[in-house]
Amino acid sequence: MLSDVIDVDLLIEHPRHAVWDFLVAPEWYSRFFRGIGASEQLLESESGRPAVFSLTIGPPDAKARNHRLHIVVGRRGEEFTIESLDTGSFVSVRLFEADANRTRIIATFFKPGAIHPKVITYDNSDLTNWTRDGIARVGDYLAGSSTSLVSNSGDYRSLQLSIAKTMVKTGVVRAARPDKGIRQLNSLAKWGFNLAGGFAAAAARDPKHVAIIDERGSRTFAELHERTSRLAGTLPTIGVTPGSTVAILARNHSAMVEAMVACGKLGVDLVLFNTGLGARQIEELIDRHNPAVMFVDEEFEPVITYLRPQLPRISTSPRSSPSGRLTFDELVAMEPRTFTRPSEPGRLIVLTSGTNGSPKSARRPAPKGFGTVAAMLSRMPLQMNETMMIAAPLFHSWGFAALQISTPIRSTVVLQDKFDAESCLRAISVNRCTSLIAVPVMLQRILDLPADVRSRYDTSSLRIVASSGSSMSGSMVTAFMDTFGDILYNFYGSTEVSWGTIADPTDLRVAPTTAGRPPLGTRIDIVDEHGNHLPRGAVGKIFVGNDMLFDGYTNSAPPTVEGTLMDTGDLGYVDADGRLFVSGRDDEMIISGGENVFPRPVEEALSYLPQVSEVAVVGVPDAEYGQRLVAFVVPRDGARLDQDMVRSYIHHRLSRFSVPRDVTFLSSLPRTATGKILKRMLIAPSS
Repeated sequence: MLSDVIDVDLLIEHPRHAVWDFLVAPEWYSRFFRGIGASEQLLESESGRPAVFSLTIGPPDAKARNHRLHIVVGRRGEEFTIESLDTGSFVSVRLFEADANRTRIIATFFKPGAIHPKVITYDNSDLTNWTRDGIARVGDYLAGSSTSLVSNSGDYRSLQLSIAKTMVKTGVVRAARPDKGIRQLNSLAKWGFNLAGGFAAAAARDPKHVAIIDERGSRTFAELHERTSRLAGTLPTIGVTPGSTVAILARNHSAMVEAMVACGKLGVDLVLFNTGLGARQIEELIDRHNPAVMFVDEEFEPVITYLRPQLPRISTSPRSSPSGRLTFDELVAMEPRTFTRPSEPGRLIVLTSGTNGSPKSARRPAPKGFGTVAAMLSRMPLQMNETMMIAAPLFHSWGFAALQISTPIRSTVVLQDKFDAESCLRAISVNRCTSLIAVPVMLQRILDLPADVRSRYDTSSLRIVASSGSSMSGSMVTAFMDTFGDILYNFYGSTEVSWGTIADPTDLRVAPTTAGRPPLGTRIDIVDEHGNHLPRGAVGKIFVGNDMLFDGYTNSAPPTVEGTLMDTGDLGYVDADGRLFVSGRDDEMIISGGENVFPRPVEEALSYLPQVSEVAVVGVPDAEYGQRLVAFVVPRDGARLDQDMVRSYIHHRLSRFSVPRDVTFLSSLPRTATGKILKRMLIAPSS
């Protein structure tokens, strides 16, 4: 048990002034000291009073707690005290010059056990080692040591055992011992690891289990397997053969799933079109990929009207086509030809979001084994034979990944053609969904519903709400978990790298803005612009390595690859606990007055204002500072907010370079079909 007073005396191989700058800055503590999460300045320093900060303390296997603290400086550069305003605990820190390049640090802790109930169970050596460990990370940062690599892999044998254990724990494999589990995995592999193989294996093992529920009805795994086999046999009658390309422009429904599965069985390439594309973009993509046929929902008739007439269009309408086209069900009902499983699976081509210009066509790889499934299951406790609602678009890599993961765990998947927040809650309640796969804007729309509307629907069956596709604000993360419980998971990845990290509810309670930790079989690293590996806490390019890195673009050069890790295009850092934080896209950072400034911290801060519904911050050229930030704010209905209020709020919480010079109020922000904000449209010159 901890003593009331504990002294820690240590030496660090760096000059005093360099060490001082980090020790008196609470916003840096989580980068160096384990168990410390979010830091927020509540009150700025004024009239001789120190600034007040809120710090989240979250020891392992314990509930996180928030503490208010301030730092009282004695002799600048030599002595300061960190005082808890909630418990009366404090730590007095003195710095001495051992010589020109070394600093002696003496830290005296007073009543440290009062900080958290879990902390009081530690002994004095635990606190001493925690302090030494954190100061060592400060030293690593100052020295530029390569300490940012975080791996969840191990050698081949240990990784295979971990995969087997994960699959056994989930119930995909039923075996008492991991070695028997590996043999069972090998037997399952005969079906293949693509979407077609997943549904075929599920049909063989549990044919009567419901696979899909949508607004058209429901299908069992056996029914879906039989229909997609018929479709694979009739596609050649309209010119689709192994090696051909098929395009799909459709909402989330069973016909889209069946088209994707049938294409996999036949061995054709499949291009998933984003439903938010314009007519001209679709024309360009049709010219790029030259599909043999296009499956399309009737509602998109206006944007495909001017496509070349010789391109066959198959309507996904469940009834006769208003446009007179051959329908999906009519094609399924034709007399099929005999087909054999192809020796080479067709490629899946997913379009990038196109937030910075024209969407790129990314070739997704076929999963190479059960490691893909185990990676997600290692960080999200999905179980067998449950019900999963996929609200995220299936044409997006996140929605498609969820559909793929649903087959080995034989989930019943619930789909809706279009997302509506209340309808989503109704479907969860009616179908007793245990998981919801969504993008952040969908969760925000659910939170925006009046409380009395949300309370109409019983969502107690939900165990997992998994979000991906764009960043979630810390305020939304906390509000969602306060409303629905600690069931939120943040999945960080991209079309190019598949997955990178997953934050579970424990991570998000301690650090609501974290992207989490790497799942099984995954490594992340932070490097600078020259490829040098950076220390913990340093911001640099985020690189990810796993066995599902994409196979390249069809129309562009691939991202940079360092060894087995690929550049995500994002900048971020890793904290002391190995959690990843994304600072923003590498093309979003601006240099204002010689300072590196990111839009995201400003967006995060403004999201906590109760008057703000949505916000986007972007950089623009500035004659005086080189670049500056501008904010685009969507106020809540009836809220009173002006430019001075916004600027004053940021001035009290962030650096002066983070204060947006211009603030524009809008009724809504331009978004892609997956909810990503189109920032380039905010600053595009008006026509």
